[in-house]
Amino acid sequence: MTRDLPVIDVAPLRSPDRAARRQVAAALGKACRETGFFYVAGHGIADATLQAMFDAARRFFAQPLDAKRQLARNLVGNNRGYVELGHERLDLDAAPDRKEAFNIGLELPTGHPAHAQPFRGANAWPDLPGFRALMLSYYDACLALGTLIHRGFALDLGLDEHVFDSALDLPMATLRLLHYPPAAAGVAGPGAGTHTDYGNLTLLAVDGVAGLQVQGRDGRWILAPHIPGCFVCNIGDCLMRWSNDIYVSTPHRVSPPERDRTSIAFFLDPNPDAIVTPVTTDPSRPSRYPPVTGAEFLQSRLDATYRHVPAAF
Repeated sequence: MTRDLPVIDVAPLRSPDRAARRQVAAALGKACRETGFFYVAGHGIADATLQAMFDAARRFFAQPLDAKRQLARNLVGNNRGYVELGHERLDLDAAPDRKEAFNIGLELPTGHPAHAQPFRGANAWPDLPGFRALMLSYYDACLALGTLIHRGFALDLGLDEHVFDSALDLPMATLRLLHYPPAAAGVAGPGAGTHTDYGNLTLLAVDGVAGLQVQGRDGRWILAPHIPGCFVCNIGDCLMRWSNDIYVSTPHRVSPPERDRTSIAFFLDPNPDAIVTPVTTDPSRPSRYPPVTGAEFLQSRLDATYRHVPAAF
């Protein structure tokens, strides 16, 4: 069932017609208030690019474990690199997640002053032809799309259309390749435990294998299957805080699939030094949160996710 998850064509956000942009903004705002999840059409990323990304992700995960461990997150640092099966626990009351992942962050030129900030650093790259160039090109495309959608959020919230731009120009965004192996008899643990996302916005491409489930405001679990030409999108806790709880992040989970499942997520967190302080144009709605930097907020969430994992293999 997808009737509770609207499909929103964001192409008019690129239009010079402010009324057209406002119409999309209103649809985004309604989704963020009512479900926290929606599908995005009109995103402008070619099907061939997405197919190339899925092919590259499968090539990465098909490597021997020892090769992937050489790029491990705890060796690379700054929330980049390979995350082994069972090393994340998104639901702190459940067994560890049955998924593996590979994280890619923003690449900055050598000597860039932002290198001194939290969550900066070099990416680790596998020895796979064309992999790095493809990933960085896709990263840039997702960042442009995510920034565009934030302009819709700003319009809906009654703010200047570009108010979020300066907080997203050097973001802590993570491009994450995900692999969920088939459910195994007698093996406990969800594909991904029930959780809300940490950042502002998630853009998710899925391969058609079922698994993602979204908890509606009434507590029902809604399936979120693949819709050709669309991303599955949701807002996270950081944007919920920024919007002063006008937008509400939504719990979701991934059930262990019946066959291999690959997905590609782009988690758009703000710049490390961005001040996340509630924005409100409603004087009757006082600020509900103290200011926090983007880096401080993300670190607090990651600490909980990886608390159960030993420092080394």
